[in-house]
Formats: sequence, C-alpha cells, structure tokens
Amino acid sequence: MAEILCTSIIEHFSDLPDPRIILKTRHKLVDIVTLALCAVVSGADDWVEIAGYATAKEAWFRGFLELPGGIPSHDTFGRVFALLDPNAFVRCYTNWVCGLIHIPNEVVAIDGKTVRRSHDHASGKSAIHMVNAWAVHHGLVLGQVKTDAKSNEITAIPELLKTMDLNGCVVTIDAMGCQKEIAKDIVGQGADYVFSLKGNQGNLHKEVELFFQDAKKNEFKVVAHDSYTTVDGEHGRIETRRYTTVADVHWFEEKGKWAKLTSFGMVESERDIDGHISLETRYYISSLPSDAKRFAAAARGHWAVENSLHWCLDIAFREDDSRIRSGHAPANLAMLRRLAISLIKQDAHRKIGVKASRKRAGWDLKYIKQLLGLAVP
Repeated sequence: MAEILCTSIIEHFSDLPDPRIILKTRHKLVDIVTLALCAVVSGADDWVEIAGYATAKEAWFRGFLELPGGIPSHDTFGRVFALLDPNAFVRCYTNWVCGLIHIPNEVVAIDGKTVRRSHDHASGKSAIHMVNAWAVHHGLVLGQVKTDAKSNEITAIPELLKTMDLNGCVVTIDAMGCQKEIAKDIVGQGADYVFSLKGNQGNLHKEVELFFQDAKKNEFKVVAHDSYTTVDGEHGRIETRRYTTVADVHWFEEKGKWAKLTSFGMVESERDIDGHISLETRYYISSLPSDAKRFAAAARGHWAVENSLHWCLDIAFREDDSRIRSGHAPANLAMLRRLAISLIKQDAHRKIGVKASRKRAGWDLKYIKQLLGLAVP
C-alpha cells in the first residue's frame, strides 16, 4: 500500500460538527461516519446493509472505536446522515485529501453527475446533481458540490473552486462551464484552464471552428501551430486522435474578456470499428501555451472523470439505483461513495476492478485497514 495512506481518515472527520442534540445521543458521530465508510468501501449500498455490515464486524470495530451505544440501527444511520451538513462533510474530506497528496501539475477535471433515483415526486424534490472535481493522475475526488439540476452547474462550479487549492493545476471543464467568470476564478488561484466549446458562448465556437478550418485549408502555412497524435486500439477498435494548438489568439475580438486566454485547441478523433469509420472534431480555449502534448493530456484527461469516476459509481456502487432521498442523506452518501472509490484507487498494487476490490475489503480485514490507513494489530 502506498505511503500516502498512512494518515488515519478517522482523524480528519473527528471535528465534523454534530447536528444532533448531544445530551440525547448514544453514538459518537465519528463512530457512525467510520462505520458507514468502512461498510460502503466493503460493498454496502444502503443503510440496512451498512448496519448489517457494522453488526457483523462489531468485534473488529471495538478495537479502534469507542461504540458507547453499540452498533447504531439502520434508522439511526439514515437520520444522522439526513441531518449532517454536506458542506461540512465535504470540508473534512477536502482536509483529508490535502494531507494525502500534493496536487501541483495535476489535471483537475470538473464535471457533474445526476443521482437519478434521488428524486421524490411526493414532495416535489428533483434528483440531486453532484458536481465533482477529479484529480486525474492521483485518481481522487478533490471535492463536490450538490445542485438541484444540471443547469445549475454554472453557479455550482465557482463554489467548488473555492474549496480547493488549485495553484499549479490545469482545470478542465466541459462546454457548460465555459464561462468568463469561471476562467477568472481559476487564473486567480494560480491555475490554468482548458475549456471545451459548444454553441453556448455566442459565436465563440463558430469563430474558433472557422479559424481552424481556414488554417487547415492552407496547411497551417501562415499560422504557427503545434501538433501531437495518439493511436489506441483494442477489441477491433482503432482510435486516432490528432491534437493541434495555436497561440494566435489576437484576432479574437473578445480576447481581453477571457482571463489569460493564450491558445486555441482542436482535437480530431477518428474511430475505426471493424472498418466503420466515424469522425468527430472538438474545439477548446485555454490559458496554456501552445503545447499540443500538454493540451492532449488535459483534454483527454477530462474524460477520465467519466470512465474512472462516473462509470465506476454506476457499475461498482450502483449509484443510479439508490433510492435514499431524506434530507441531506443523498448528498452525504454520494460523498461516502466518492471517498470509498478514492481510497480504493490509491491501492497502487490493485490488479482487480473497483467492484471486486469492494468485495475484497468486505472479506479481508487487513485490506480494508490498509485502505483506511489504520494500524494493523
């Protein structure tokens, strides 16, 4: 297990504000959080399963938790996590991450995911939408913010940015988050940005598209550029990606409105599946210099949040099937899942998938102790 897991996660959640009336409580909050986290890492997906896991492992838990009131019931887990302030929960998590890694030069992909069955039609509550910050190289969730709809990502992203120290990082965001104020916030933290373009920024997408089309037609003879190509193939699929960057941004009339706008980027993807070829071209704006290889790492790294986080949450944690809806419980359980997946992905020696790793954590006490950074008796 990597040395970065030597910090005990329990320590970082011990200062979590308790929303309950203390004189009427039987269970310590840090015990409840630790029990829930261990259970989620080990395969539990709801409060009944969490309570069942904690009961089965009670003898082990008593080795490092006080448990003055024994193991909480599933109703107690549900009530506590429904009351727990999700912002405070995320702050504790972020403090843990900051003690775990140093993120300069990291690619931080920001993207949202809806927990589809967290809606409650009876009370008019829509499904929650979690905006996540994913450290691509470390495989860690750096933070999250809950919104009530995907359309609210524009207001959620600035709140998420405030929770992290991004100095020296490259922040990637899809077209919805391509906003002047967000670019300003990122640059203000000493970070750089790579924003994907679509039609949501007036004529920006069209102007950049026409610029690259004209430059290609003239074989970039009058436009200085940098290029980089990757080829990947497996299971009958060959994908070729051509990355091109240019530093000529002075022609763009609104250049001064975008903080540190330094380059434009283009990604041309050619996918060959058993002889059937499809083409796709995407365009970007960036505060990075015209360096195609570095741009490629950021542009491609952004999609890691889909494959390494969102896909795993759905397949290994069945997040979209979760029907937990009361109070803050959906957001807090979502944070537990992200904490669990981050812990599992820190195992540098892991040779199995996340779903299988959860099973192993449930079967092997030594393994879950390693993941949590606990001292093994």
